[in-house]
Amino acid sequence: MHKYLILILLILSSLVTSAQQEVEMADTMRSEGKIYVVVAILLLILIGLVGYLVQLDRKVSKLEKRLSEKK
Repeated sequence: MHKYLILILLILSSLVTSAQQEVEMADTMRSEGKIYVVVAILLLILIGLVGYLVQLDRKVSKLEKRLSEKK
């Protein structure tokens, strides 16, 4: 029990120290305006994935409907 308490305290202390560090890359990208490009690309990828999943769901639904009609 004592070991687990020490482990939890060490993990919490490392989280506190890492939370106080600044992320230089994000600040640099934000100051240069490049962060918006990154966000736009991520949104484009997510929209593409959602569109693909919707299309795939429609195809699977059609196949399930055909399969149920044959039985």
